[in-house]
Amino acid sequence: MSLQWWREPCQPVDRVARDKAAVRQDQLTKPRGALGRLEEVAIQLAGLQGRERPSLERPWIALFAGDHGVVEEGVSAYPQAVTVEMLRNFVRGGAAISVLARNLDARLEVIDLGTAVPLEPLPGVLHLMLGAGTLNFAREPAMTAAQALLALEAGRESVRRAQQAGSELFIGGEMGIGNTTCAAALACGLLGERAVTLVGPGTGLDEKGVAHKAEVIERALALHGEHCADPFEALCRLGGFEVAALAGAYLACAQKGMVALVDGFICSVAALLAVHLNPQCRDWLLFAHNGAEPGHRRVLAALEAQPLLDLGLRLGEGSGAALAVPLLRQACQLHGEMATFAEAAVSDRPA
Repeated sequence: MSLQWWREPCQPVDRVARDKAAVRQDQLTKPRGALGRLEEVAIQLAGLQGRERPSLERPWIALFAGDHGVVEEGVSAYPQAVTVEMLRNFVRGGAAISVLARNLDARLEVIDLGTAVPLEPLPGVLHLMLGAGTLNFAREPAMTAAQALLALEAGRESVRRAQQAGSELFIGGEMGIGNTTCAAALACGLLGERAVTLVGPGTGLDEKGVAHKAEVIERALALHGEHCADPFEALCRLGGFEVAALAGAYLACAQKGMVALVDGFICSVAALLAVHLNPQCRDWLLFAHNGAEPGHRRVLAALEAQPLLDLGLRLGEGSGAALAVPLLRQACQLHGEMATFAEAAVSDRPA
């Protein structure tokens, strides 16, 4: 295995299939462009899947969990015990993403990358334990290079399992108290931004808490900033296990030719990292929604992304992406099942 496997080429977009899909859209019984973004998405998916009529069967949802040492700086409204408590909730079926996965008939894979609070083996959870969470990046690098490589590989392996299961869509989700702080810090490092432009309340900090969170991130940027020109080094210094795994999954999707649907702020920062590691992967990323965390819009703008939904979501877990799946499926069904003007014997407008 190459230590920098993410640099390997990504699958190209099938321009022939994309062009055929565009021609078909122009022949369907509706004014051209009347279905707006749904038309664009169907054509985009056709190019990615290499067929004129795309589909999204057997979606795969991988939820990556990990804790963050920076929580000891008082940047979260919740204790770290919540991470392991939510892992139990995921496998018992009580979390939002558990409900959504059932309704989508999607496979939900839960991967424990390393929690601060000890956790018993849970049936249905893959326990990788890369460490008891990351270290406090306000004082030292968050993880070693070896840990970062293992986390990236965890995402890659999840995509491999998804592909073996015949999935046509990959959704990454995340859980980890403190991960909005990690995501904001990493985004600042990658984009050269000040913390105040990206930091937000996360799970519910008040104004004073947000200001403190920004100050902690600024201290971390002062400590690590000169190393952030290299995205892998930025990950090691400011990232989290679950962010690394998500980035690894998005890169693997692009290399294996699987569409990835990106969730909210943390997942979008992981996508930003993936694009910095290998810009070719951008074509394979669809963005589900514009979340309520203030930094999300800035990250989406940096990725030139047009999210499908804007519902004020800030839950994470992959929930926003799961909510967008029915919309994507309907885009595919409209594209594939509507009649053309010729098939329906309906008069088209003059050429």
